[in-house]
This record gives sequence, structure tokens and C-alpha cells, in this order.
Amino acid sequence: MAELTHFDVEGNARMVDVGDKAETERLATARATVTMRPDTLKLIQDKVVKKGDVLAVAQLAGIMAAKRTPDLIPLCHPLALTSVQVTLRCDAARAAVDIEATCKLTGRTGVEMEALTAASVAALTVYDMCKSVDRGMTITDLRLVRKSGGKSGTYEAQ
Repeated sequence: MAELTHFDVEGNARMVDVGDKAETERLATARATVTMRPDTLKLIQDKVVKKGDVLAVAQLAGIMAAKRTPDLIPLCHPLALTSVQVTLRCDAARAAVDIEATCKLTGRTGVEMEALTAASVAALTVYDMCKSVDRGMTITDLRLVRKSGGKSGTYEAQ
């Protein structure tokens, strides 16, 4: 069984020392979904939500969030991300906005937390911008779907 790396031998929290790790290209993709009433999704698609273009604002919020991950998650390393892509797609059949965030860098530690933070903040932004018309929205399925690079290699969710 793998051990938890963010604790020292005495059980104190610590930031993992990655100084001896090899620099490799690292990539991670996370996804989340915001479900809502069909009329709320229509407002988003028609770009008539009073706060503005929901998809564009949520995309920018996700990108900004990836860059701020170590400010939010205490033991994350500050990373020099080389790429952050956040896409939001409307699915009318499910009355949902599907979010995918991919982060990339060449470095000594992975970018899973950055991708997860980007997807979650994009989802929260959709909720924030639409809550005045639909407080019943749900944010679901936040998960890592893919990661590559580093000693542990590639991970693909089922």
C-alpha cells in the first residue's frame, strides 16, 4: 500500500521535497459537471445571464484558479505552468455544463491539483453566475481523468 507523503515521521504536515526528482513533462486533466434546470442552461447558451457570459467567465476563472492552487491548497508547490486549458460544453439533453481542465508543465512534481482546482473553480463560477435563477444546480463528478509524467507514470480513469 502506498504511503501518505505529506507527513513526516512524527506525523507533522510537510511539503514534500521534490529537489531530487527528475524534471519531466507532466500533464493532468480533470473534469466536473454542473447540472441545472433546462431553462437555466438556455439562459447560458443564449448569453442572457445578467452577470455576463457564463462560459467565458468560468473559463477564465478556471485558468486563474490553476495558477493560484498553492495559495489555496497548503502543501502544493508553486509551479511554473506552461499551459492551462479549460473548456466548458453545454449538454442540452442532460441540462448540464461539462467542464474539462488540462494543466501542463515540465517540472519535478505533478499538476493534478492544478487541474482539479481549475475544474472546480470553473464549476463554482457557473453556479455563482446562475444562482439567482437556479439555486438547485448541482456540481458533481469532480475527478482526475488522466495524468502523465513523473515516476508513477500514466494514470487513466475508468
